[in-house]
Amino acid sequence: MSRLKCAVIGLGMGRCHVGELHHHPDAEVVAVADLDASKFASVDEYLPASAGRYEDPSELLRNEALDMVVVAVPNAFHKPLVTEALRSGVHVLCEKPMAMNASEAEAMLAVSREVGRRLMINFSFRFTPQAWQMKKEVDSGALGEIYFARTIWHRRRGLPGFGGWFGTKALSGGGALIDLGVHRLDLALWLMGNPKPTYVMASTYDHIGSAMAAAQDKHFDVEDLAVALIKFENGATLEVEASWAANIKERELMETRLMGTRGGLVQRNLNEGYEFEAELFLERNGSQFDMRPHAPIPDAVSSIHHFVNCIVDDVPHTATAEEGVTVMKLLDAIYASAESGSPEKIG
Repeated sequence: MSRLKCAVIGLGMGRCHVGELHHHPDAEVVAVADLDASKFASVDEYLPASAGRYEDPSELLRNEALDMVVVAVPNAFHKPLVTEALRSGVHVLCEKPMAMNASEAEAMLAVSREVGRRLMINFSFRFTPQAWQMKKEVDSGALGEIYFARTIWHRRRGLPGFGGWFGTKALSGGGALIDLGVHRLDLALWLMGNPKPTYVMASTYDHIGSAMAAAQDKHFDVEDLAVALIKFENGATLEVEASWAANIKERELMETRLMGTRGGLVQRNLNEGYEFEAELFLERNGSQFDMRPHAPIPDAVSSIHHFVNCIVDDVPHTATAEEGVTVMKLLDAIYASAESGSPEKIG
């Protein structure tokens, strides 16, 4: 089989995706698109001279014969570009969050089903080696019935592109929750086995971000902190916390913790950075045991490589559009509950 012909739209986060595709033996990047032509130079090392370089993503989709497209643009443009790409006949990996809201996400899923093309959401934190191994342990029944989980991502001060589209609700759909919290929310749901949510109680705050914006004369109309309590049909509870700016010790704090009837687990970042460790807590023969996976961990690949592998091997992929819709419904409910001050049911 010839290599998959791939394109990447958006060269902010998309630059990393170009590199990932370049290093996969069954993929080749034949085109990229970005409104800012100066960004093309940032991926030249990964592209052949013949690769298309477009300032108009629609022109790319019209002109190139493709198998797969990565959409990595501001959230407000996910739905139109993903829809256009799917209708052009290609499989799509969409950056998280899936869309601005659940309604848009459901429309994207419908198009994917209609045209018979894959749509995967880049919930990349599922694909750390430790998370991959922990999922195997959960699926084996090591934790028993999972009844409580807590998943967090806090930054002491880390508002991305302050004054840019991340802090503009019309382009982003929200702040720290939809940017950071979406990753930890998806990771927890995936590890828990995707139980069906029933209602949410939540709060959002912008005390630090709005003050920083006012001092710097920057636009900022989203939250810098979100907290939520999610109840599930099976009786389990999940706490979610996400912040871009919080008065904590750590520069960056990520942790997802699950508690079950037979055991528990935690996955957390190391040294306030983007390397992770995981531990499993069990009881055996009346004694307490702590277990930690050691590298190398088999079968762990990046989200991009996973998607390519699944297309080539014609097998199902994880981080599906259906799961993306569930996450968007929860994000919508969290924001609605925070606004109303009341619990929000999940339809």
